[in-house]
Amino acid sequence: MPDRIKISVFGIVGSPLCVASSDGQEIYNRLNTALEANREVALSFHNVTALTSAFLNAAIGQLYGTFSEKKINSLLKVENIEQDDQDLLDRVVDNAKLYFENPERFNRVFQEVLEDEDDEV
Repeated sequence: MPDRIKISVFGIVGSPLCVASSDGQEIYNRLNTALEANREVALSFHNVTALTSAFLNAAIGQLYGTFSEKKINSLLKVENIEQDDQDLLDRVVDNAKLYFENPERFNRVFQEVLEDEDDEV
């Protein structure tokens, strides 16, 4: 297998603040290309000081709608991430897996909750 690809989140975003989903989308695009080619990827969070779930959902969460968990786990390695950020990433991944198991059901329940809130106003 060819050498592992290294993706620097800081290098792509150009800031230690990784908060925008649009920046996460750029990370996703690169990860998607690598995983489609069955390349191992080291995703480095070196020098990143702030992460949001919006960024992580765009960057990593949506991978679970395209690739199997097994493929993601075998090819994607996360490096240099602070423990609290790892905890947030774990929650994002768990939620993404739940969502992509049955997105229609999730969207239906979400819509019902919104309608219930509208009825309360």
